[in-house]
Amino acid sequence: MSRIGKSPVTIAKGVEVSFNDGVFKAKGPKGELSQEIDGSISLDIAEGVITLTRGSDHKDARSKHGLYRSLIHNMVTGVSTGWTRQLEMIGVGYRCKATGQQLELTLGFSHPIVFELPQEIKVTAKAEKGENPSITLESHDKQLLGQVAAKIRSLRAPEPYKGKGVRYVGEYVRKKAGKSAAK
Repeated sequence: MSRIGKSPVTIAKGVEVSFNDGVFKAKGPKGELSQEIDGSISLDIAEGVITLTRGSDHKDARSKHGLYRSLIHNMVTGVSTGWTRQLEMIGVGYRCKATGQQLELTLGFSHPIVFELPQEIKVTAKAEKGENPSITLESHDKQLLGQVAAKIRSLRAPEPYKGKGVRYVGEYVRKKAGKSAAK
């Protein structure tokens, strides 16, 4: 069995889960999520624990076993406590400003970039003197949160010579040496 797939998912307090017609739904204080589950995987919800089992030992069923366990765990955690992602902007003149569901970024281009965020994501921008501007994204949907954070990062990805750009907090950017004077 899959090591990830065979570990049970504990349902947090205040979270309601259901599994009907191949669709798993989780509802909690942060929001509501649903996910279609493949027919080769069966769910057992009992006493605050979700256990996943697969019908066969086929390669496709084995790969989906751990996948769906991870997706269900992320859904249950998301609707109970939520997920956060932090990005920092490193570079002279880089700024960010959040107003409602819009994020205005100044990243060294000739114009500011206005990024429209989905309704499921809450954004806060922090810019204090002496520190790099940072963006904090919060949501109950981990997949959507990661996708939006990656899109913001791709607007000005960290470059390898000076390390300027938008990066995740704690991300290590390996720097290149650059050109040397030839003699």
